[in-house]
Amino acid sequence: MEKFVAIIMAIFAAPLLIGGAYLLSLGGSPYYLFAGVIMLTTAFLLFKKHWSAYGLYALFIVATIVWALWESGFYWWALAPRVGFPLIFGLLMLLPWVSNKMRGHKTPISTSAASTPTTTDTTKKSPLYYWGLLASVGVGALLSFGSLANNATDKLGELDLSATDDGEQNATSTDTAANLGDPLSNGQQTPDGEWSAYGRTDYGQRYSPLTQINTDNVKDLELAWQIQTGDVKGPDDVGETTYQATPLKIGNALYLCTPHNWVMALDADSGESLWTFDPKVEKNLQRQHQTCRGVSYYAGQSGSNTTPALTNEETSNNSAITNKAAATSNVMVEKIAGNTFENASKQCDAKIFIPTSDAKLYALDPNTGQRCQDFGDDGALDLMHNMPFNQAGYYYSTSPPVIAGDTIIVAGAVNDNYDVNSPSGVIRAYNVNTGELLWNWDSGDPENTAPFDVNDPTQTYKTSSPNSWAIASADEELGLAYFPMGNRTPDQLGSYRNAAEEKYATSVVALDIKTGEARWVQQFVHHDLWDMDTPAQPTLLDLDTADGVQPALVVPTKQGDVYVLNRATGEPIVPIKERDAPQGYLVAGEHAAPTQPYSGLSFEPAPLTEKDMWGASLIDQMMCRIEFNQLNYDGRYTPPSTNGSLVYPGNFGTFNWGGIAVDPENGVMFGMPTYLAFTSKLIPRETLGDAETNKGEQGVNANEGADYAVELGPFLSPLGVPCQQPPWGTIAGADLATGEIAYQRKNGTVQDLSPIPIKLELGVPGIGGPIITKGGVAFLSAATENNFRAYDLKNGDVLWNVRIPAGGQATPMTYLNSKGEQMVLLVAGGHGSVGTTIGDYVLAYKLGDQSK
Repeated sequence: MEKFVAIIMAIFAAPLLIGGAYLLSLGGSPYYLFAGVIMLTTAFLLFKKHWSAYGLYALFIVATIVWALWESGFYWWALAPRVGFPLIFGLLMLLPWVSNKMRGHKTPISTSAASTPTTTDTTKKSPLYYWGLLASVGVGALLSFGSLANNATDKLGELDLSATDDGEQNATSTDTAANLGDPLSNGQQTPDGEWSAYGRTDYGQRYSPLTQINTDNVKDLELAWQIQTGDVKGPDDVGETTYQATPLKIGNALYLCTPHNWVMALDADSGESLWTFDPKVEKNLQRQHQTCRGVSYYAGQSGSNTTPALTNEETSNNSAITNKAAATSNVMVEKIAGNTFENASKQCDAKIFIPTSDAKLYALDPNTGQRCQDFGDDGALDLMHNMPFNQAGYYYSTSPPVIAGDTIIVAGAVNDNYDVNSPSGVIRAYNVNTGELLWNWDSGDPENTAPFDVNDPTQTYKTSSPNSWAIASADEELGLAYFPMGNRTPDQLGSYRNAAEEKYATSVVALDIKTGEARWVQQFVHHDLWDMDTPAQPTLLDLDTADGVQPALVVPTKQGDVYVLNRATGEPIVPIKERDAPQGYLVAGEHAAPTQPYSGLSFEPAPLTEKDMWGASLIDQMMCRIEFNQLNYDGRYTPPSTNGSLVYPGNFGTFNWGGIAVDPENGVMFGMPTYLAFTSKLIPRETLGDAETNKGEQGVNANEGADYAVELGPFLSPLGVPCQQPPWGTIAGADLATGEIAYQRKNGTVQDLSPIPIKLELGVPGIGGPIITKGGVAFLSAATENNFRAYDLKNGDVLWNVRIPAGGQATPMTYLNSKGEQMVLLVAGGHGSVGTTIGDYVLAYKLGDQSK
């Protein structure tokens, strides 16, 4: 047994010895070389059955503990990979089957008083060595497991929710109705029990005024119904085929889209399918995304959707309902069999709009799912009109358009890093009833907003101009629509950009709803070389500040900054400052901006150091340290390079399209900051060879027509876990007026990431978004585990946590059913890029006592 342990220790020590020497040559920590030498020497002595192996290894464990505490502090997840394996080998050495084989000293043994004494090798354990090793292992284990009780990473605190603590506003808060969004096109506000746009309204708050579900009873939520849509990822789909849809709730129906752009109307009480529109989008492996985040609703103009309160009989039959007078519209959807795409078109007043991954925009009748014949070409627009290049799969909309009055404004995504000559990122406005082009704003030519002739192929938008792929917002009273802007492809090469593209890339821009003219712009990255697109919908609210009530816009960024601006002027409410940015490692002809902006409200992480490298064992931690020292890294905004650069926060984003939820009555936000470093490498065209390219955003992308291809990916250990230590995912709450972060706590376990389903709460990354209710509850399921949680908005405590059958990388919503019961709904279908469980589920929950 002792020889077996010695051999295993030697096998483990060899890579530490070799890798540790290489790491030291790179200027890294000498510990791993030291560990390799000591463990190899211990293995030799153990093989020879020398007690000195125990003394040497005891000293090694003591040295390891001192080094680990110096590097990582009293933090379990940092200590565990540093001391874990040394302690395991120490425990193996303490086993009697090993320690009893060690050579001892000669001791005379008498069999009787009269017999002649003899001598023999004893198997008694050396007090100095054996007990020294036992003590060192015990101390190491005690310190390590003791650190579990230390919350080394979380910031604990509380948000001030006094405006809604009693379900009512206080005297100093702003008017609720004014804060919840503009009226619909029929002149009415979104009824309390409905969800009429992606963020509930075009203000994008993801906030519901319903209070029936609250912090006291949310623990009683139970599954009311679930359905499967039938649209699942197939073997010929692109890698990122994913459910990201947030349904709308209008009248008696829920409206959602699926990855292949089906539109489904479901009965809001039961989930029963009412109709399905399948535009038969063909598969195309050149798309980087096969997804749909939602549909858009136009309420129409004819008639009024009356919103009667529940009757006395209805309320008396369900005393648990607290939102008795919360209204829903009287839209009644018919049940229609088959695919309504194949049915005859009809005249429409109200409309549901769906953008598709083959660059079409369809207008549908909400009641029947039939195409609206007066819109575009029999209910459809081809969004490839006037494009300078029209490669199939290079342009499409993954987010729902924004509707303001009688105008629908459509933006789209352009594939990152596939081709220098790609379609335009133009933003276009159409008449919501006819499909007539009203204006076009192209960030590559921003002054020319007069509508192009859609039938004139000589009129073309600018090549590859910065696009807006995330969800937009609108304020009709101010006459402005707000678009989060991306970058120009190639994302990591700046020499192809003109002055206008430099101005509008990676920003939020306010466009005049009537003319398309840019009224103001606020940029978040200058000369973006990192694919730091502004990824999330801007949120609008009227915010109490030290200077009085201001019309505010809040937008989170991939870098972790949350910008709070005056939405009328673009001026900062929370201060924005500039700081010096790295300038090294640039390829010929490139430059980096000397300074970069940052916000007074920020969730950006501290710069990485070698001490932050992590792994399941000393070996893969060492490998991460080696790669860290090989990469170029001077902190945030280190330029991409031919050697390879570390990008942190990575372009996965501290925040991504899920964005944040905002409580407009209290002026606070809830979000899910995620931390995952990426690597970025420029590959000279002549060295690219036959490398496989263009398989998605990650991997090697060709940048056809450019001097360099680019390779992107997360910074992972050889075991496929992040190289920087956890937490990788958190939840957080902050005050928007002051910029103060009240709390930030790790979120999620590794049970669906680990080969062994252990519920270790490291805090895992995620993608998707939260919602908030007036009941003081935030709902979120975006982490990379199959769980759906409810949190106390005040302090981030988990109040409810259930397993779900697939990844929940979509933003949930909440509504009232026909009985006045508050429902919470989530689409759970998984995410192709982050590897969560694939499915096609729609899950609806309500309070348990309501179903009894």
